[in-house]
Amino acid sequence: MSLIVVDVEADGAIPYKYSMVCFGAVVVEPNLSKTFYGKTKPISDEWNAEALAISNFSREEHWTFDEPLEVMQKFAEWIGENSKGQAVFISDNLAFDWQWINFYFHYYTGKNPFGFSGRRIGDLYSGLEKDFFAASKWKRFRKTAHTHDPVDDAIGNAEALLKIREMGLKFPF
Repeated sequence: MSLIVVDVEADGAIPYKYSMVCFGAVVVEPNLSKTFYGKTKPISDEWNAEALAISNFSREEHWTFDEPLEVMQKFAEWIGENSKGQAVFISDNLAFDWQWINFYFHYYTGKNPFGFSGRRIGDLYSGLEKDFFAASKWKRFRKTAHTHDPVDDAIGNAEALLKIREMGLKFPF
């Protein structure tokens, strides 16, 4: 089993009506050297300018990105090459990030290599601390700044997970 932290940037609130702009992933292990970055061209004519602005790309730039099928196939291959056994999807905001990756995998490749579940970092930390209200306190353990570059954000989240592991949360490398 390998834990993979994923972060998604999108141009709206939900898949299909809007489009995923880009995403980053990192395998959780001490050196955090196994990363993936994907940029997908729009799948819809609808988009929210404020949501797109978070990714620091213009709509014109977004149209130049790669075909979603190609990106998702490459991501699936990367997961297969970098995961020991079942890959486990982990995210800062599981409800948001998961919906995009799950939709794009199923729509474009017919299968999600993560399966049908994932983990939210805040929930893991809350459980470790036995405090429901600790859900956002884990973010202080990030070393890499949260910039909305999805690879940087995934790495920062993985850094926090490694710190949480040092604090006693058991998970494999």
